[in-house]
Amino acid sequence: MRILIIISFIWSFFSFAQTTYVESDKQLLWEITHPKLKEKSFLFGTIHSNEKRVFDLADSVYILMDKAKVIVLETDVFALFNKIDTRKGLPRTQYDNNGNSYSASFRASKTAYGDENGMPQFLDAFFEEYCFNHQKQFFALESYDAQRSLLTNVNYSSRRLINTSINNFSQDKLMDLYLQGDIQGLDKLTRATLSVDPELYTKLISSRNMGMVGQLDSLLRNQNSFFCAVGAAHLGGSEGLVKLLRERGYRMRSVAWTINEQASKIKKQIRTERFYPYKDVSSGITAIFNGKPSVEKYNDGSVKMIYRELGQGNTYVVEVFPLDTTLTLDQIAATYIASPPKTLFKKRFLEDGTIQFEGLSNTYPEGLNWVRIQFNPTHFAVIKVYGGNKFLHSDRPQKFFDKVWFE
Repeated sequence: MRILIIISFIWSFFSFAQTTYVESDKQLLWEITHPKLKEKSFLFGTIHSNEKRVFDLADSVYILMDKAKVIVLETDVFALFNKIDTRKGLPRTQYDNNGNSYSASFRASKTAYGDENGMPQFLDAFFEEYCFNHQKQFFALESYDAQRSLLTNVNYSSRRLINTSINNFSQDKLMDLYLQGDIQGLDKLTRATLSVDPELYTKLISSRNMGMVGQLDSLLRNQNSFFCAVGAAHLGGSEGLVKLLRERGYRMRSVAWTINEQASKIKKQIRTERFYPYKDVSSGITAIFNGKPSVEKYNDGSVKMIYRELGQGNTYVVEVFPLDTTLTLDQIAATYIASPPKTLFKKRFLEDGTIQFEGLSNTYPEGLNWVRIQFNPTHFAVIKVYGGNKFLHSDRPQKFFDKVWFE
């Protein structure tokens, strides 16, 4: 139930009214307290989606994120950067007589967590991005490998039935229950969906809840105050985290879900400030990503940085290599830019005398990607950007190119 509250402030010189919406039945945010704890901690239920509706978070969620020193999630979502491309299809691109590319469709590409019309990250990844961008401590309740192993070991025929069910009626119902904040309803739906195999609920929910509550208990006992976000299906029910924490002596209080019509400064900052600078000292390259990239360094002196927007399916890659002086700059460009038929990459000379190469490249498994190559006296950088249909044919790849430079 949504309640409308008008709060008026009157001073001697001016007055204004602040409209606040209170959803009294929503139970996604919980306060954790205990007589022996000096500070409060908070538990929040997420959904693995990048739909914009799920980002209409209570003001208290943003405030508590900002105050928290430790952000706790189910797993290290950014471990996916080196594992998967979340796109469900490649862009449809055509070329005119001059070799210029254009989109054959303006439809948003679908991804594993929604589509291009949603937020860049799905909700869990949004919290992790915020954590690293604001230099907060991060803690994962489960390892990514453990989660992957669990899902791999689930019986295939059961998995297929689950997916069929969710992709039809259950997915819409799941979203409705989440937006209502009905954690008990989510638990019932999850049980029904997993009923194709009597052991699935135990494997995917209750056994994992026992492990998670043990980790949370340890953090709390060590006086680590935190903001924890896990899938909302883990909160409710007789085996949910709220009940399990109560059984361990913690006081659990549902926090009122309030949204002010005028967004607070903190809320605006968290929603809009997305940048993470990374500098490689040995090569002198600087790259400004939207969040913390995965970085790999190799024995030959090369470095690879990769950052993915898992919700929209966009990928940003910067690779830096020692300069091979036996090759010309044009030969290096031809090696790393696999131009589609009837297209050519461009060579440009900058005011400071440096040279850049830029163009479309068609490689496997990425498909079409924009590539820019730039140089300094000892190294060269290959900057590669690819994503969905709308992304690839926008100015966003070019904007990222300009955020990478040699000092």
